[in-house]
Order: sequence, then C-alpha cells, then structure tokens
Amino acid sequence: MKLVIIGGGFGGLRLARKLNNKPGFDITLIDRFNYHQFQPLFYQVATAGLDASNISFPLRKVFHNSRNVHFRMGEVKQVDTAGKKVVTDIGDFDYDKLVISTGADTNFFGNANMQANAFPMKSTVEALQLRHRLLHNFEDAILVKDPAELQRIMTIVIVGGGPTGVELSGAIADMKKFVLPKDYPELDFSQMKIYLLEGGPKTLGVMSEKSSSQSCEYLKRLGVTVMTNTILKDYDGKTATTQDGRTIETAMVIWAAGIKGNVPAGIDPSLVARGNRIKVDRHCQVNGQPDLYALGDVAYMEEPAFPNGHPQVAPVAIQQADMLANNLRRIEMRSGDKEILEFKYNDKGAMATVGRKLAVVDVPKPRLHFSGFFAWLIWMGLHLMLILGVKNRFAVFSNWLYNYFTKDQNLRLIFKEFYRPQKNHE
Repeated sequence: MKLVIIGGGFGGLRLARKLNNKPGFDITLIDRFNYHQFQPLFYQVATAGLDASNISFPLRKVFHNSRNVHFRMGEVKQVDTAGKKVVTDIGDFDYDKLVISTGADTNFFGNANMQANAFPMKSTVEALQLRHRLLHNFEDAILVKDPAELQRIMTIVIVGGGPTGVELSGAIADMKKFVLPKDYPELDFSQMKIYLLEGGPKTLGVMSEKSSSQSCEYLKRLGVTVMTNTILKDYDGKTATTQDGRTIETAMVIWAAGIKGNVPAGIDPSLVARGNRIKVDRHCQVNGQPDLYALGDVAYMEEPAFPNGHPQVAPVAIQQADMLANNLRRIEMRSGDKEILEFKYNDKGAMATVGRKLAVVDVPKPRLHFSGFFAWLIWMGLHLMLILGVKNRFAVFSNWLYNYFTKDQNLRLIFKEFYRPQKNHE
C-alpha cells in the first residue's frame, strides 16, 4: 500500500510510527517543517522559559532505522482526489491511501486588522516572534518619556480564556513578578497591566466549574485582570476595542481565541464542516472518499458522546491514529474476518497550568479534581512523558528545575535580524 501522510503533528507522526517497518506499506510523510512541534509548550517558548529546540524534534531522526517511511519537506499545494496524487512545491506524490493530518491554524474570524496586528501562537516560529516582541517592548519602554506611551507599551492583552490564554497569562504574570524587575530596574512594574479577555462567561470553559473558578482566582491572585463576557472587536496596533465600546491602549495583543482546520486545496467544500474541518465517519474516512482519511484537529467526527465533534486536542489525534493504523493493516492484509474498528474517544481528562506551582486537573473516570501544587506536578509529569526524545525531556526538566529554584529563566535573548549583502553577478 502506497500511503501518503500530510502533516507531522501528533496524529500524522503517530500513524507513521505505528506503521513503521510494517510489511506491505510504503509511507511518505510530508510536512512543511522538518521537525515535530510540541504545541502544548509553545507558551513557554514565548515567555523565555524553554528554548525552541527543547520542544522540537527532527522528523528524519524519528525514522533513522525505518525501511518504509520516507520524509519529504514540502508545502502541499493541492490534493487531487481524482488523480490520486498530492501536488506540492517539490513535486507530485501518488498514493493508494491518503491521510490528511494538517492540524489547525489561528482563526481570526475574518478580522483583517486583528490578523495584521495581533500575535498568534500556533507554531514554534510564531512563539519565537512573540518572545522577540515581548522582550523588545521592555527595551523600548526604557527610552520612552511620555507616560501614556509608556503605559501602552507595558500593557499586554491576551484574547481567549482557554488553556493557551490562561497558561500564557500566568507565565507573563510570573515574569512580571520574578524576572522583569531585575532585568529592567528602571521600570516600575507595578504599572504593568495584563488583561485576559474571554468571550464566554468563564475561563477554561471546557473544564469543570471548579477548574474554571480556581483558574480565574489564581490569575487574579497573580495580578491578571480577567474580563469575561468580553469580545475583542478591533485592534489597530495601538488601541484594542471591545464589542461593548471599551478601549485598552496596548502595544501587544496576543490572539488565542480560536482555531480553524488547515484544509488543503482540492477538498470538496461540501465535505468541510464548521471550524474548517473535514467531515469523516467513525473510521476517520472522509465521507464518500474510500481512499481519503483525515484525523486530529482537521477532522470533524460525530459520535454519541461528542455530537458536535471532538475537542481539538492531542489525545484525540493520537487515539485516532492508533485506530487508523490498525484498520489500514487489516485493509492491507485483506483480513475480511477482522472487523474494521470504529473510533470511540477515551477522554482521560483535561488540565491547565496557571503559574508557578498552580494548576488545575480534571479526571472524568473516576470523577476527580486536583488543584494547586499537586496538580502542577501532574501537569509537568504528563507533559514530560509526551515530549519526543530523551535529550529533550532532560532539557525541559532541567529548565523547569532551574526555574523552580532560581525563579528565573536564562533564555531572554533578542536575536536581531541581519542582512547579508548580495553579490553583484553582472
């Protein structure tokens, strides 16, 4: 079976690893980056807690000893379902079966101003850009004489009260308390303001009531101004305007309020559901397309427990990849006596860290809730287990240990762009 997988995220990489060195498969894994990105820790890269290399792992290294998995770095231009090929900027790839695992990107909901001026955080590169601007703003603040401009530079607005927004707000609040006053003694950080805007009635809306209320309480304790039932309508680079007309003068808006599936060109629009996700059945097969599959954030699957689709989180993608690997093996072996499996999501719980020694954890079965320091330890342990590579795990753990005892981060580096003069070949 000639299998092409688009995307080296949690789902695509898991599927390739499950079928690695399995007889009967010739696998091509295509991604626009040559590394796997551990998205749950992007916010720590953005706040100088971790280096980008700590949460990234070369995809080619994963398959050093593989006889049937081939990685190609390329940008997918179109999926030709009629011709059964994937068109990329490095050539065309024919397939017998195609798996789309392209994940999701930031959804600005059509707001051009927001897209132009707010900072997203859906890739390692974007996390580094955010860190660059965050630190550079304080360098600029030292030179500012106008009090109003100084306040604008020292005001940060995070939009979206989900796990990303909550974790980012807490991390910036920890920087404000422990790190920035030592780096910039010329600045009065009691004047620094951090706003978290959430369009719904509570933070961490997908988690339990207890987790939502505790996360809000923790953020307020850290000095974050939490504004629920507040939708950001516009941001022009200087002034953030809410839907009810309130304004916040700020030099930085971080957008964590929504995502949309990365659906490649060539997919029939009638197969795309709300949130720009591809409609699939319980086998991850795209509706009406027997040789086309989708999994993870880009897939929209309904099951009795999740009538509106699954949450766009890593465990869903990983579990779907495991099921699809089993099904593809049965199809390849033409095992008519073995039934094709249906997907059923095993929700093992949800968690979010809010700041230093503060986190919330929900476990559905048995129904348990943890908070505070113990929940923080659970959060760290699980994330360490999920990171690829022993070296990366050690590096992340070492950084966390250093930060815990010193209340400091050693990665506050601002890399200036430089331009190499082009030679005149005339």
